[in-house]
Amino acid sequence: MRNFISDKAAQFNESVIREMSRVASANKAVNLAQGFPDFPAPDALKIAAAQAIFNNENQYAITWGTKKLRDSLTAKIKRDYAVRLDPEKQITVCCGSTEGMIASLLATINPGDEVIVFEPFYENYGADVILCGAKPRYITLKEPDYCIDREELSVLFNENTRGIILNTPNNPTGKVFSRDELEFIAKLCQEYDTLVFSDEIYEHIVFDQAKHIPIWTLPHMFERTIAINSVSKTYSVTGWRIGFVTASPELTASIRKVHDFLTVGAAAPLQAAVATAFQFPPEYYDKLSAFYLERRNFLVKVLNDVGFKCIVPNGAYYIMADITNFGWDDDIEFAFYLTETIGVAVVPGSTFYRNDVPDGKKYVRFCFCKEFSTLEAAAKRLGKLKNYHKEP
Repeated sequence: MRNFISDKAAQFNESVIREMSRVASANKAVNLAQGFPDFPAPDALKIAAAQAIFNNENQYAITWGTKKLRDSLTAKIKRDYAVRLDPEKQITVCCGSTEGMIASLLATINPGDEVIVFEPFYENYGADVILCGAKPRYITLKEPDYCIDREELSVLFNENTRGIILNTPNNPTGKVFSRDELEFIAKLCQEYDTLVFSDEIYEHIVFDQAKHIPIWTLPHMFERTIAINSVSKTYSVTGWRIGFVTASPELTASIRKVHDFLTVGAAAPLQAAVATAFQFPPEYYDKLSAFYLERRNFLVKVLNDVGFKCIVPNGAYYIMADITNFGWDDDIEFAFYLTETIGVAVVPGSTFYRNDVPDGKKYVRFCFCKEFSTLEAAAKRLGKLKNYHKEP
């Protein structure tokens, strides 16, 4: 019998992040691996979703999103960034940012093209590029600040560079790219006529005076940027799978075609509820950052106290923690040790790097989008690591 596994599928593995959630469940571990909140979504959203269902908004919505949702998103973007989009020609509602990214790549990238990916990276990016038949070209951000090696990035750009994936605020590092860094990336993209796929799902979760600056707001970048976003993180509804893509009319027309044949459309009643979320006042987002800042500070202190060396994030809700003090040189083995023996699930750092890059081997990723009671339970278990060092 012939091998029916495609060459594309053979080039990547299943999600390690989602696997660690399964391992956590099997071992009754505190799950600080997968980035989903364990607290309720805002009541206003749940009430709006229920009302939409009982109002019989249960059939197909317009493929690229209900008019009410697109209009509401347009108003939010204008309020946040002083940019007015055309909801009829520049917005596509997708089944989460995950579908938004792959739909955008499939709509614009050809087999044989090259796409630059910063590492550490969210694990879907490499697989997405491969599924397009393109070649990912990786560049490693330099810890502890995860800064760009500008000379290396300049060399990586060439006539085959079709796109670059940018995620700010970043998963897994929490890095928030500065205006200066974004301007440098923008200059290269203009010089080599390259698209930016800008994942901005953590746009409202920033700390320590950091500011999220969408690269598409820089001069001459709107027409060459596809911005991918979602309601999952901002409104604590990761299971709703409502994402959105904004781009120029030309790019949007191509993205909508791919989106249509990938998923047809996102859940209609949940789109109605999300339109309500986009009308939340600015204070909601200030409270959101303060809410996560408190949790970040708590978990960083816990981790440092037991022996990790943390890179303090300026955004998102993850912490990259150095494990070398514990005598381990294999992040995967250590992640399973933490989950199965200590009772706290994490993601091994190498998940966010290419297989041949050693940087990730000394890190694990913790998430702090949890109730304080959850973080306190994790802290109690992690206390077993204090003064621990693996026997040689």
